[in-house]
Parts: sequence; structure tokens; C-alpha cells
Amino acid sequence: MPPLTGHAVRAVLAALLCAFACALTASPAAAADLSGADWTAQPAVGAGTRSGEDGGRPYFYLEGLPGTVLQDRLSVTNPGTAPVTVRLRGADAYNAGGGDIAVRGTKDSTGTGAWLRLAADRVTVPARTRAEVPFSVTVPAGASPGDHPGAIVAEHSGRSVGVRVHLRVSGPTLTALTVEDVSVSGRTIHYTLVNRGNAALAPRLAVSADGVFGTLLRREARNLPVDLLPGQRVKLTEPWRDAPALDSATVRLRVTAAAGAHSEATARAAFVPWAPVTGGALLVLAAAAAGAYAYRLRRSHRRPSGDGGPDHGDAARTTAERRHLVKAGAQS
Repeated sequence: MPPLTGHAVRAVLAALLCAFACALTASPAAAADLSGADWTAQPAVGAGTRSGEDGGRPYFYLEGLPGTVLQDRLSVTNPGTAPVTVRLRGADAYNAGGGDIAVRGTKDSTGTGAWLRLAADRVTVPARTRAEVPFSVTVPAGASPGDHPGAIVAEHSGRSVGVRVHLRVSGPTLTALTVEDVSVSGRTIHYTLVNRGNAALAPRLAVSADGVFGTLLRREARNLPVDLLPGQRVKLTEPWRDAPALDSATVRLRVTAAAGAHSEATARAAFVPWAPVTGGALLVLAAAAAGAYAYRLRRSHRRPSGDGGPDHGDAARTTAERRHLVKAGAQS
């Protein structure tokens, strides 16, 4: 058999690669692994909206008086090729670090998560199928007016999906917002937002800073990426990349929200270029130490000529005193 030429080798390799790619495309298992499809949980499509349209709800919104029972449906969709069994539970929602929405455990829920009852706590969804699970929320007779954030948590194979439940108990609504603990560290402004009312808030923030030499910072009010839940406190930061190198500034933060909620707080900040200042201080200390050493050295060189006199004088006075005592004894 004659040896293969370079062109022949390249042709054989190309054919093998093409056959391998075709085998992957034709294999159903390989296609399923590469698709990345997975199950989802979301509010069921409302009346008058068909599945697949852009009318889906991002979360549940329920409102009623104390003592009422509210109902809705959760939709669990499985686009994969194998059945999926999803566990379901209700939970209270709260603001975690940085303002993110998190959910509490089953035993820690005392609000909406405890009032929510699902038709089933476990649902098996066949491949390429959608299942709808009814649920109800029984508002206690003594529930306080305002927003009671919660969620339905769906779990399967280590993956967890939370679908928010925005429950509002009818009654007087209070919006109250404060900004606290404002401080400046380096090129970052730190502050804390507190929702002191009974309604969820979408805060807006405006920042300004004035120094000895004029205006240092002006940022118009903008929406923060935080949904601040009632009674929650979140710690946030604001970058200040062009902070001055040398100045004394007054930083002012103003936050606002719907229904007239607003608050304002200030903080003082001193900007000092510590590296040059520290270097200058070290140079001054070194110069002072060198001067003191030179002064002591000059004094030590002068002492031999001036120190002998006082010693001879003391010896002469001692000899004279002895002679005086001898003469006095002889006369007596």
C-alpha cells in the first residue's frame, strides 16, 4: 500500500471529525446534555393570558382584609426528557446582606410563610409537561395592616427557586424611611437604610459632598437596586473614586421613596495624603535626632579643659581648712 501524502492525511482527519460531529448531533442523550433545559417555577398564567405570551407575572400579589382566605396557583414546568419531583414549601422573605431578598427556614417563618398552605408539598412533573399547584393564604384576624413579604420555595436535586408572594393586608399604610450610620472610608461611602413603616419601599438616593475649596461631589437621585421590606435594615456602599487627596468634606446623603418617605444624614470626612505626611514627619524626626547628637558630641569635646579647675580648687580648700584647725588647736 503506498504511503499517504499530506493532502490525503488531511482529508482523512477531516472526514473523521465530520463523522464525530454528526454522531453527536444524532445522539439524543448528547443533545439533552447540551441543551441546558431545566425545570422552572413561577406564578400560573392568569385569566385571559395563554402560556408562552408576554403576560406572565413576576411574582404573586395578594391583598385582603384580616380573616380572609386568598387563593392562587403555582406553575412548575419541566422542559427536560425525564420526570422531575419538586418539593414545595412556604417561607417568610427578608432582606439579606446588600439588600438581596432571602427566605427563612420552615420553623423560622411566622408571617406569610406560616399562613400559606399548598395543595401538595411535593409534585412530580413528567417530561415536557407543566403542572399547576393551587395554594391559599389565610390572613389571621389579628394581622397588622401593610405588606407581609413571603415566598414559595421549590427544591429539587440541590437547586432551589423562590417565587415571591407579595401579601398586603388591607388597612392604613405607613411609609417611613431613614438613612443612618453614614461614614467615609477611603474612596467608599458607607450607610444604612432602615424601613420603619409597614410597606415595601423602592428607595432613591442622592449624594453630595462639599469641601473647604468648594463642591466635591454631586449625584442626582437615582433608583437603588434594593426592594426594602418593612422593618428591614440593609448596609450599603457608594463608590467615590474621585475623592480629594487633601480636603475636609461634609458628605450628605438624601433618600426618598413613594408616598413622601424621605430622610437625610451627613458625615464629616478628612482627606490627608498620609504617605507624604508620614515621610515628612520621619525626616523632621531624623533631623532633630541628628542635631541632638551633634550638640552632645560638641559638649563632650569641651569638658576636659573646664573640669580640672573645680577639682583643684576643692583640694586647695580642704588643705587650708586643715591648717586652720591645726593652728586653732595649738593656740588652745
